[in-house]
Amino acid sequence: MKKYIKNKITRLVPFALLAVMASSCSKDFLDSDPLSFYDPETTFTTEAGLQATLAQCDKQLRNNYIHYGFSGVSVPIGSEYLFSDMAQYGKTDTGSNIADYAATIVPTGDFRRDPSGESLYLGFLWTEAYTGIKNANTVLSYIGGVKSLSEEVKNKYIGQAYFHRAYRYLNLVYEFGDIPLITKILSVPKQSYYSTKKEAIIEMITADMEKAVQWVPEQSKIGYVGMVSKGACRQLLIKCYLASGRFADAEAQANILINQSGYSLVQNNLGIFDPGGNPTAWPITRNVIWDLHRPENKVISANTEAILVAPNGGAQSFLAFASMRIFGPNWNDANLITPDGKTAAPRFPLTDKTNYNAKYDYQRAIGRGIGTISGSYYSQHPMWVVNGVEDKVDLRHNSTVGNWVNMEDLKYAPGAGGSAVWAGQNFRMKDAAGKLLATDSIRDWYDFPHYKIFYHDVVAEANPAANDFQGATAGASAHLYIYRLAETYLLRAEARFYQGNATGAAQDVNVVRARAKATQMYTTVTIGDICAERGRELYMEEWRNVELKRISHCLALSGKPDEWGNTYNKATWDKQSGTDKTGGSYWYQRIVHYTLYNKYPNGISLKPGVKFYTMDKRNNYWPIPYKIAIEPNIKGQLSQNYGYDGYNEAVKVWDKWQDAVDDESKI
Repeated sequence: MKKYIKNKITRLVPFALLAVMASSCSKDFLDSDPLSFYDPETTFTTEAGLQATLAQCDKQLRNNYIHYGFSGVSVPIGSEYLFSDMAQYGKTDTGSNIADYAATIVPTGDFRRDPSGESLYLGFLWTEAYTGIKNANTVLSYIGGVKSLSEEVKNKYIGQAYFHRAYRYLNLVYEFGDIPLITKILSVPKQSYYSTKKEAIIEMITADMEKAVQWVPEQSKIGYVGMVSKGACRQLLIKCYLASGRFADAEAQANILINQSGYSLVQNNLGIFDPGGNPTAWPITRNVIWDLHRPENKVISANTEAILVAPNGGAQSFLAFASMRIFGPNWNDANLITPDGKTAAPRFPLTDKTNYNAKYDYQRAIGRGIGTISGSYYSQHPMWVVNGVEDKVDLRHNSTVGNWVNMEDLKYAPGAGGSAVWAGQNFRMKDAAGKLLATDSIRDWYDFPHYKIFYHDVVAEANPAANDFQGATAGASAHLYIYRLAETYLLRAEARFYQGNATGAAQDVNVVRARAKATQMYTTVTIGDICAERGRELYMEEWRNVELKRISHCLALSGKPDEWGNTYNKATWDKQSGTDKTGGSYWYQRIVHYTLYNKYPNGISLKPGVKFYTMDKRNNYWPIPYKIAIEPNIKGQLSQNYGYDGYNEAVKVWDKWQDAVDDESKI
């Protein structure tokens, strides 16, 4: 059994110090105060102080996926999918213009760090990233004062801090473009920042990660799951090389990670078997894909493809992931009706002894979803088509074994408010006359990967008297994958594609498909095929918006065409605006080809006064937030992104990261 990072934190760090460090998350990103109210010259002259800071960096990785204190109807990673080809905002009964992103994503918009309800997490992702950068910079700034460290141990900590800083910066530059580069902890707050070109930041973090790969030990020598290892550093270096246009170097690093680092794809059943929430209503046939994604199996030593995991389980975790509630369809909505006009699926809490029937207890089986983030049609069907065949044998898209849920696999439940006539029959989108039985097919009716969103909360299951039994139908505290070897194969496929080796790229994609028992294989691939395979394999793991924009940048650097024959100019791929079908980045082309966005001139109206689903080419980057970044920077000027109010190409931007670093100490 692998050891958890939380054990190391508890053993080495006083709880009071952890509490103080956690409180720093509410500070503005420009505030360069150290993490503790203790004198930093004392706190950070010990190895334990450095370890505590790195432990906080490790812990913060999970915050990008889930976060505490909100209403449980959305999560940070959800925003990454709303700006992608795989999902759209699903709560169609919430206000107006909720997903009119072309108009509502503006510099002066809602960039609160703690969004409420269904709000986007753009401000959170900005602030959380800079909090992680500040923590990493704390280690880098003070490690020279820890005299007891050997050179080997010192370099290990530096390499791990480089990883955490580079991880945040790589995400930031593809979310926000040119941004402030901060590499130091200053004695007083600085208010005279200028933006640094994303290419310069990528150059800096690439050089850092080259050192980190040399200095950070392999996982076998780290000893604790959740701490940054050499494998994690190499995976990030591969992405940095791709973002730099150094495709041969990316392939070489992928070769090392795949062939020489002790990792391998899990091919057989793994760890313990969880039969699901209710095998009577939704049986699971044990298979490698199901086992691979059970949270408890992500952290065991038999899992040979886990490169970096964010531990988040057990009674000590306060970050429950309401995955089934947020990403699952609202199948229990009264808008789902039987052909005779009655409610299709009334609720049957376990406390309802009169009407309860385990055969129809989908709350325990698949969760009581509310469809906050619903799967796009592309993610349900076209994404799975290979060689003209929708591969439903592929274990990731297979309903026969229970991994994938088709709405039509569910059955009507009899009882109060329902229809005894239709009891036990399968749901159908339409009746025999073609009448739509789901009045909202965006929120209530979409197929989904059950194996990805199902988290079995045995603690909540022991309390059936809980309000509406939501504890066992929303999700649970669960360990999260950050990096897996399956992604390494797909990154190598990219590197090979950009170098003109589409056949070699297809071989890498097929390795991932073969593990999933897919029947259809590629002989050659487009970049669209690689993106589709990423969607099949890495849903809710990859930062989909970031990765599509990184790939857009790589296409521009390589000159290779996309699946429609478009090529992209590296000087203009991310500097366009408008909502028409032509132009924009590759990210935008996937948006207009594969989603509901911009399908009608004024958006999609589902009820009077409510407009949904618009996206602008300028949304390739989110705007630099005015309130939390531009306004406090009173002695400098940050560059606003193209197409937004405040954009001015004459504003000074650092072209070299070295110049930005030299300027940091000037107050």
